[in-house]
Amino acid sequence: MKSIPVADAVGMVLGHDVTRIIPGREKGPAFRKGHIIQTEEIPVLLDMGKANIFVLDLPEGMLHEDDAAGRLARAAVGSGIRLSGPLEGKVSLIAQADGLLKIDVPALTRVNAVGQITFATLHTSQPVSAGQTVAGVRVVPLIIDAHTITAAEAICAKAAPLIQVKPFKARRVGVVTTGSEVYHGRIKDQFGPVLEKKFNALGSRVMRQILVSDDPQMTVEAIHTLIAEGADMVMVTGGMSVDPDDQTPASIRAAGARVISYGAPVFPGAMFMLATIGDVPVAGLPGCVMYYRTSIFDLVMPRLLAGETITAEDIAAMGHGGLCAGCADCRFPLCGFGKGVC
Repeated sequence: MKSIPVADAVGMVLGHDVTRIIPGREKGPAFRKGHIIQTEEIPVLLDMGKANIFVLDLPEGMLHEDDAAGRLARAAVGSGIRLSGPLEGKVSLIAQADGLLKIDVPALTRVNAVGQITFATLHTSQPVSAGQTVAGVRVVPLIIDAHTITAAEAICAKAAPLIQVKPFKARRVGVVTTGSEVYHGRIKDQFGPVLEKKFNALGSRVMRQILVSDDPQMTVEAIHTLIAEGADMVMVTGGMSVDPDDQTPASIRAAGARVISYGAPVFPGAMFMLATIGDVPVAGLPGCVMYYRTSIFDLVMPRLLAGETITAEDIAAMGHGGLCAGCADCRFPLCGFGKGVC
C-alpha cells in the first residue's frame, strides 16, 4: 500500500476500510477495503477528515477482484442472461426472461478447479424466471494474477457458453383425454384444467381438448385431428397403467408414433411415455400428473418447450434425483427433485 492525497485517488483501490461515525446514529465502514474510489466520493472522504488515504498499488499482471470477476462472468455468459455488479467483488448472473437454465457442468467444474475462483450456479435444466439470480462469480483474493483469469476464460471459450437461459417457445398444445367415465359424462374431467394451468405458466396454451372413450381408434383419430389442426405438441392423458382397459400406449403407437421411452425412473411419473409423430412430441401422461403438484411433467416439458430433444438416455438419467420427497410445502424447483441430471 501507499499513501496518496485523496484528490489523487480516483480510480485507485482502497487499501483498508474507512469508518464513518455519526454520533448516536451510525458507526461502520463507509467504504470497504478493495473499493475503487470514484470522483463523487472525494468530497465524502474529505468531509470524513481523510486528506490522505492508503491505496493498493497493483503490480503489473495483477487484477483487482472486481475486474477479475467481471472478466470471468463475461467469458462464461451466454444468451438470456444479464450481469449485475460487481458488488463487494461479486458479479451476479440474472435471467432476462422465463426459460430453461443450462449449465455446462464439466466446464464449470474445470473453472472452479483453476484455483482462487468461485463460480456457483443453480442446477442445470431447471425452469427459471425473469429477474432470478442464477449464478454468482467472484475471486477469492483481493487481487489475482491475470494469468489465472486467462486460464478460466479459455475454459469458458471452449464451453461456448458455460451458462445460458433458453427461452420457452410458445407452443399450441393439443390434449386427448381418454376414459369412458369422462367421455360418457359420469365424472367431470380434471386433467384438462391442470394442463392448462401448467402450460400457461410455461408460456404455452392448450388449443383444444378432445374427450375419447377407451377405444384405441378414437384416440388415434383424435391425435391425428389435433396435429392436422396445428398442434405443436399432443398430450394424451389417462390410460397409462397396465390395466386391461388402459389402451393409451398402444393407441399412441397405432397413431404412427416413434416411441422414445415408455416408463421413466421418476416417482411420481413412472408410467410416462414420450414419443414423436414427425417433429411433433406426443406424451402419454399418467394420472399422477393430475394429482401431484410436481411430477415427471415438470422435468420433461420445460426442456421440450425450450427446444431441447429428449432421448431415451436422458430419461434413464433422471433416476438420480428422480424421487420426489413429497414435502408438505412443495418448493420445486428449489429442491433436489430432478437435479441429478447434468
